[in-house]
Amino acid sequence: MPEQSQKANYSLSDLLKASWMRSSIKLAIIATVAGVIVIWLLKIFNIAGTQLFSDTEAFFANYGLAGIFLVTIAAGTILPLGSPAFVVAAALFGVNPILLVLVASVGFTIGMTINYGLAYRLGRPYVQKRISAERLEEMTHVWNKWGWIIYTIFGLIPVLPVELLAFICGFLKMRIATFLLLSFVPRLVTFAILVHFGQYAGAWLGVT
Repeated sequence: MPEQSQKANYSLSDLLKASWMRSSIKLAIIATVAGVIVIWLLKIFNIAGTQLFSDTEAFFANYGLAGIFLVTIAAGTILPLGSPAFVVAAALFGVNPILLVLVASVGFTIGMTINYGLAYRLGRPYVQKRISAERLEEMTHVWNKWGWIIYTIFGLIPVLPVELLAFICGFLKMRIATFLLLSFVPRLVTFAILVHFGQYAGAWLGVT
């Protein structure tokens, strides 16, 4: 009984102290800083005037949307392919912004749904191959109170491992309609912001 009460009273401060949350926040900060530094270095060394940039631009013109679709599906299934970086790069090189946002959002949602479906059908043994037993218990306790809020926040912040939470959604049998809505809409917003940033960065670098 005391243990159940402790789980029910799991507060936001407890959530922020959780090891998986702290590591996710650190990862987000590091990835953001690294991305800004890379773009700054591209400007400093005038990479936009090189043949490499010309070849990359041609690649995105020919294969951009198909590539983004495949990359975001794979990224949604926990492969560390850096889909936000690919989306920014595609926008930087002039891929149609509306199609880019839609394709990336649909692709990532499909990848997340694969995780959801596997966890839903195969249960705890499968999930514990991806998430340690200790972390799974911790995340499950938090989920009872903060679940959809956490999932939405992770979906809105591009470098946080929201794909891990898709396993929790499937494991805890979240309604599929709710899962799809909370998977697609935050990523749609996120990718729209990333595309806008990519277009701005492309103009700043002199690519577009």
